[in-house]
Amino acid sequence: MLERLNQAMEHIESHLDQRIEVSELARIAVTSEYHFRRLFSALAGIPLSEYIRRRRLTIAGAEVLAGERTLLEIAVRYGYTSGEAFARAFRTMHGVGPGEARRIGASLQSQPRMSFRLIVEGSSSMQYKVVEKEEFRVVGKKARVPLVHEGMNPAIADFIRGIGQETIQRIEQLSDQQPEGIISVSDNLDESRAEGTELDYYHGVVTHAAVPKDMDALTVRAGTWAVFENSGPFPQALQYLWRDVFTQWFPSNPYQSRPGPEILWTRLSQDATHAEAELWIPVERTAV
Repeated sequence: MLERLNQAMEHIESHLDQRIEVSELARIAVTSEYHFRRLFSALAGIPLSEYIRRRRLTIAGAEVLAGERTLLEIAVRYGYTSGEAFARAFRTMHGVGPGEARRIGASLQSQPRMSFRLIVEGSSSMQYKVVEKEEFRVVGKKARVPLVHEGMNPAIADFIRGIGQETIQRIEQLSDQQPEGIISVSDNLDESRAEGTELDYYHGVVTHAAVPKDMDALTVRAGTWAVFENSGPFPQALQYLWRDVFTQWFPSNPYQSRPGPEILWTRLSQDATHAEAELWIPVERTAV
Protein backbone atom coordinates (compact mmCIF):
# COMPACT_ATOMS: atom_id res chain seq x y z
CA MET A 1 0.00 0.00 0.00
CA LEU A 2 2.77 2.46 0.92
CA GLU A 3 4.61 1.69 -2.32
CA ARG A 4 1.49 2.53 -4.32
CA LEU A 5 0.98 5.73 -2.32
CA ASN A 6 4.52 6.79 -3.14
CA GLN A 7 3.88 6.10 -6.82
CA ALA A 8 0.91 8.46 -6.57
CA MET A 9 3.18 11.06 -4.97
CA GLU A 10 5.59 10.74 -7.90
CA HIS A 11 2.67 11.32 -10.26
CA ILE A 12 1.82 14.54 -8.40
CA GLU A 13 5.41 15.71 -8.65
CA SER A 14 5.68 15.07 -12.39
CA HIS A 15 2.35 16.80 -13.11
CA LEU A 16 2.56 20.00 -11.04
CA ASP A 17 2.33 22.05 -14.24
CA GLN A 18 -0.66 20.00 -15.48
CA ARG A 19 -4.14 19.12 -14.27
CA ILE A 20 -3.96 16.53 -11.47
CA GLU A 21 -7.00 14.27 -11.22
CA VAL A 22 -7.70 12.62 -7.88
CA SER A 23 -9.26 9.73 -9.81
CA GLU A 24 -5.87 9.04 -11.42
CA LEU A 25 -4.07 9.20 -8.06
CA ALA A 26 -6.59 6.77 -6.61
CA ARG A 27 -6.12 4.45 -9.60
CA ILE A 28 -2.35 4.43 -9.06
CA ALA A 29 -2.83 3.73 -5.35
CA VAL A 30 -5.45 1.04 -6.19
CA THR A 31 -8.08 2.56 -3.91
CA SER A 32 -11.16 4.77 -4.08
CA GLU A 33 -10.98 8.56 -4.39
CA TYR A 34 -12.77 8.87 -1.05
CA HIS A 35 -10.29 6.65 0.75
CA PHE A 36 -7.28 8.20 -0.99
CA ARG A 37 -8.22 11.66 0.26
CA ARG A 38 -8.87 10.35 3.78
CA LEU A 39 -5.64 8.37 3.93
CA PHE A 40 -3.51 11.17 2.50
CA SER A 41 -4.86 13.70 4.97
CA ALA A 42 -4.22 11.35 7.90
CA LEU A 43 -0.69 10.46 6.81
CA ALA A 44 0.42 13.90 5.61
CA GLY A 45 -1.35 16.06 8.19
CA ILE A 46 -2.75 18.39 5.50
CA PRO A 47 -5.46 17.97 2.84
CA LEU A 48 -4.40 16.67 -0.57
CA SER A 49 -5.53 19.85 -2.35
CA GLU A 50 -3.50 22.00 0.04
CA TYR A 51 -0.38 19.89 -0.48
CA ILE A 52 -0.66 20.16 -4.26
CA ARG A 53 -1.25 23.92 -4.01
CA ARG A 54 1.78 24.41 -1.79
CA ARG A 55 4.03 22.26 -3.98
CA ARG A 56 3.00 24.23 -7.05
CA LEU A 57 3.68 27.54 -5.32
CA THR A 58 7.04 26.22 -4.10
CA ILE A 59 8.15 25.39 -7.65
CA ALA A 60 6.55 28.59 -8.96
CA GLY A 61 8.54 30.55 -6.36
CA ALA A 62 11.80 29.15 -7.71
CA GLU A 63 10.78 30.15 -11.24
CA VAL A 64 9.83 33.65 -10.08
CA LEU A 65 13.30 34.16 -8.62
CA ALA A 66 15.01 32.64 -11.67
CA GLY A 67 13.45 35.29 -13.91
CA GLU A 68 13.40 33.16 -17.06
CA ARG A 69 9.62 33.45 -17.57
CA THR A 70 7.20 36.34 -17.15
CA LEU A 71 5.00 36.29 -14.04
CA LEU A 72 1.92 35.72 -16.20
CA GLU A 73 3.58 32.75 -17.92
CA ILE A 74 4.36 31.24 -14.51
CA ALA A 75 0.81 31.88 -13.30
CA VAL A 76 -0.71 30.11 -16.31
CA ARG A 77 1.83 27.26 -16.11
CA TYR A 78 0.69 26.41 -12.57
CA GLY A 79 -3.03 26.64 -13.17
CA TYR A 80 -3.97 30.22 -12.28
CA THR A 81 -6.44 32.01 -14.55
CA SER A 82 -4.98 35.48 -13.99
CA GLY A 83 -1.91 37.23 -12.68
CA GLU A 84 -3.99 38.67 -9.82
CA ALA A 85 -5.14 35.23 -8.64
CA PHE A 86 -1.55 33.97 -8.77
CA ALA A 87 -0.28 37.00 -6.86
CA ARG A 88 -2.86 36.50 -4.08
CA ALA A 89 -2.00 32.81 -3.68
CA PHE A 90 1.73 33.57 -3.87
CA ARG A 91 1.49 36.22 -1.16
CA THR A 92 -0.60 33.95 1.08
CA MET A 93 2.10 31.30 1.07
CA HIS A 94 5.30 33.32 0.77
CA GLY A 95 4.32 36.55 2.56
CA VAL A 96 5.38 38.66 -0.42
CA GLY A 97 4.01 39.24 -3.92
CA PRO A 98 5.76 37.63 -6.92
CA GLY A 99 6.78 40.96 -8.44
CA GLU A 100 8.40 42.17 -5.23
CA ALA A 101 10.00 38.77 -4.64
CA ARG A 102 11.64 38.96 -8.06
CA ARG A 103 12.83 42.55 -7.57
CA ILE A 104 14.43 42.05 -4.16
CA GLY A 105 15.30 38.36 -4.33
CA ALA A 106 13.14 37.60 -1.27
CA SER A 107 13.40 34.50 0.90
CA LEU A 108 10.44 32.24 0.18
CA GLN A 109 8.60 29.43 1.93
CA SER A 110 8.98 25.85 0.74
CA GLN A 111 6.69 22.81 0.89
CA PRO A 112 9.00 19.77 0.79
CA ARG A 113 8.17 16.75 -1.35
CA MET A 114 6.47 14.05 0.66
CA SER A 115 6.96 10.31 0.61
CA PHE A 116 5.61 7.72 2.99
CA ARG A 117 7.41 4.96 4.88
CA LEU A 118 6.37 2.56 7.58
CA ILE A 119 7.78 3.06 11.08
CA VAL A 120 7.09 0.32 13.59
CA GLU A 121 6.77 1.70 17.09
CA GLY A 122 6.20 -0.28 20.28
CA SER A 123 4.70 -3.73 20.49
CA SER A 124 1.01 -3.01 21.17
CA SER A 125 -1.67 -4.36 18.84
CA MET A 126 -4.85 -2.61 17.74
CA GLN A 127 -8.07 -4.26 18.97
CA TYR A 128 -10.70 -4.41 16.23
CA LYS A 129 -13.54 -6.46 14.78
CA VAL A 130 -15.37 -6.31 11.45
CA VAL A 131 -19.17 -6.15 11.63
CA GLU A 132 -21.88 -6.47 8.96
CA LYS A 133 -24.82 -4.24 9.87
CA GLU A 134 -28.22 -3.81 8.25
CA GLU A 135 -29.62 -0.35 7.56
CA PHE A 136 -30.20 1.52 10.81
CA ARG A 137 -31.19 4.92 12.13
CA VAL A 138 -29.46 7.35 14.49
CA VAL A 139 -31.95 9.39 16.51
CA GLY A 140 -31.11 12.31 18.79
CA LYS A 141 -30.07 15.94 18.50
CA LYS A 142 -28.03 17.39 15.64
CA ALA A 143 -25.75 20.43 15.27
CA ARG A 144 -23.35 21.76 12.64
CA VAL A 145 -19.96 22.19 14.33
CA PRO A 146 -16.34 22.91 13.33
CA LEU A 147 -13.81 20.09 13.17
CA VAL A 148 -11.17 20.12 15.93
CA HIS A 149 -8.26 17.68 15.59
CA GLU A 150 -6.75 17.97 19.07
CA GLY A 151 -8.17 18.87 22.47
CA MET A 152 -11.76 19.50 23.50
CA ASN A 153 -14.22 20.69 20.86
CA PRO A 154 -15.94 23.69 22.53
CA ALA A 155 -18.82 23.76 20.03
CA ILE A 156 -19.71 20.13 20.75
CA ALA A 157 -19.36 20.60 24.51
CA ASP A 158 -21.67 23.65 24.41
CA PHE A 159 -24.16 21.81 22.21
CA ILE A 160 -24.39 18.81 24.55
CA ARG A 161 -24.79 21.05 27.60
CA GLY A 162 -27.64 22.82 25.85
CA ILE A 163 -29.59 19.62 25.20
CA GLY A 164 -30.49 19.14 28.86
CA GLN A 165 -30.42 16.00 30.99
CA GLU A 166 -34.11 15.23 30.61
CA THR A 167 -33.85 15.13 26.82
CA ILE A 168 -30.63 13.10 26.96
CA GLN A 169 -32.38 10.52 29.16
CA ARG A 170 -35.27 10.33 26.67
CA ILE A 171 -32.79 9.80 23.84
CA GLU A 172 -30.91 7.07 25.74
CA GLN A 173 -34.14 5.17 26.39
CA LEU A 174 -34.59 4.75 22.61
CA SER A 175 -31.39 2.69 22.25
CA ASP A 176 -32.18 -0.87 21.17
CA GLN A 177 -29.14 -2.16 19.22
CA GLN A 178 -25.35 -2.01 18.93
CA PRO A 179 -23.59 0.22 19.70
CA GLU A 180 -25.77 0.57 22.79
CA GLY A 181 -26.41 3.82 24.65
CA ILE A 182 -25.51 7.40 23.76
CA ILE A 183 -23.13 7.77 20.82
CA SER A 184 -21.42 10.62 18.97
CA VAL A 185 -21.89 10.56 15.21
CA SER A 186 -19.89 12.62 12.71
CA ASP A 187 -21.35 12.93 9.21
CA ASN A 188 -21.17 15.12 6.11
CA LEU A 189 -17.58 16.18 6.71
CA ASP A 190 -15.65 18.30 4.24
CA GLU A 191 -13.51 16.00 2.09
CA SER A 192 -10.36 17.86 3.11
CA ARG A 193 -10.86 17.12 6.83
CA ALA A 194 -9.11 20.43 7.47
CA GLU A 195 -9.19 21.99 10.94
CA GLY A 196 -12.17 24.32 11.25
CA THR A 197 -14.22 22.83 8.41
CA GLU A 198 -17.73 21.88 9.47
CA LEU A 199 -19.52 18.58 10.05
CA ASP A 200 -22.93 17.32 11.15
CA TYR A 201 -22.71 16.10 14.74
CA TYR A 202 -25.40 13.87 16.24
CA HIS A 203 -25.70 13.17 19.97
CA GLY A 204 -28.03 10.20 19.85
CA VAL A 205 -28.58 6.45 19.78
CA VAL A 206 -28.94 3.64 17.25
CA THR A 207 -32.57 2.53 17.23
CA HIS A 208 -35.52 1.02 15.39
CA ALA A 209 -37.92 3.22 17.39
CA ALA A 210 -40.08 5.94 15.86
CA VAL A 211 -38.48 9.38 15.73
CA PRO A 212 -39.91 11.83 18.31
CA LYS A 213 -41.07 15.10 16.77
CA ASP A 214 -38.50 17.17 18.69
CA MET A 215 -35.52 15.04 17.58
CA ASP A 216 -33.37 14.61 14.48
CA ALA A 217 -32.69 11.37 12.60
CA LEU A 218 -30.01 10.01 10.26
CA THR A 219 -30.64 6.88 8.19
CA VAL A 220 -27.47 4.84 7.58
CA ARG A 221 -27.35 2.31 4.76
CA ALA A 222 -26.38 -1.32 5.32
CA GLY A 223 -22.73 -2.19 5.06
CA THR A 224 -19.48 -3.30 6.67
CA TRP A 225 -17.98 -1.56 9.71
CA ALA A 226 -14.56 -1.84 11.33
CA VAL A 227 -14.95 -1.41 15.09
CA PHE A 228 -11.90 -0.33 17.10
CA GLU A 229 -11.57 -0.46 20.89
CA ASN A 230 -9.44 1.97 22.87
CA SER A 231 -8.96 3.46 26.32
CA GLY A 232 -6.87 6.29 27.71
CA PRO A 233 -6.79 9.97 28.64
CA PHE A 234 -9.77 11.98 27.44
CA PRO A 235 -9.99 13.44 24.79
CA GLN A 236 -6.48 12.75 23.47
CA ALA A 237 -6.80 8.96 23.31
CA LEU A 238 -9.96 9.22 21.20
CA GLN A 239 -8.46 11.67 18.74
CA TYR A 240 -5.28 9.59 18.46
CA LEU A 241 -7.47 6.55 17.74
CA TRP A 242 -8.76 8.19 14.54
CA ARG A 243 -5.18 8.97 13.53
CA ASP A 244 -3.93 5.44 14.26
CA VAL A 245 -6.75 3.82 12.30
CA PHE A 246 -5.74 5.68 9.14
CA THR A 247 -1.97 5.72 9.59
CA GLN A 248 -1.52 2.17 10.92
CA TRP A 249 -4.56 -0.07 10.39
CA PHE A 250 -5.65 0.82 6.86
CA PRO A 251 -2.14 0.57 5.29
CA SER A 252 -1.78 -2.91 6.85
CA ASN A 253 -5.21 -4.41 6.12
CA PRO A 254 -7.25 -5.21 2.96
CA TYR A 255 -9.92 -2.58 3.63
CA GLN A 256 -10.61 0.98 2.59
CA SER A 257 -12.95 3.56 4.07
CA ARG A 258 -16.26 4.22 2.31
CA PRO A 259 -18.66 7.18 2.54
CA GLY A 260 -20.75 7.17 5.67
CA PRO A 261 -20.92 8.50 9.22
CA GLU A 262 -18.29 7.71 11.83
CA ILE A 263 -19.62 6.58 15.19
CA LEU A 264 -17.94 6.95 18.55
CA TRP A 265 -19.21 5.19 21.69
CA THR A 266 -17.59 6.62 24.82
CA ARG A 267 -17.80 6.08 28.55
CA LEU A 268 -15.96 8.56 30.79
CA SER A 269 -14.55 8.07 34.28
CA GLN A 270 -16.19 10.02 37.10
CA ASP A 271 -13.61 12.81 36.86
CA ALA A 272 -13.91 12.84 33.01
CA THR A 273 -10.14 12.37 32.55
CA HIS A 274 -10.22 8.79 31.20
CA ALA A 275 -12.35 7.18 28.50
CA GLU A 276 -13.28 3.74 27.23
CA ALA A 277 -14.27 3.89 23.59
CA GLU A 278 -15.39 2.09 20.44
CA LEU A 279 -14.91 3.76 17.07
CA TRP A 280 -17.08 2.50 14.19
CA ILE A 281 -15.70 3.30 10.70
CA PRO A 282 -17.60 2.35 7.50
CA VAL A 283 -15.31 0.19 5.34
CA GLU A 284 -15.28 -2.07 2.31
CA ARG A 285 -12.91 -4.87 1.46
CA THR A 286 -10.30 -4.25 -1.25
CA ALA A 287 -8.69 -6.67 -3.66
CA VAL A 288 -5.56 -8.21 -2.15
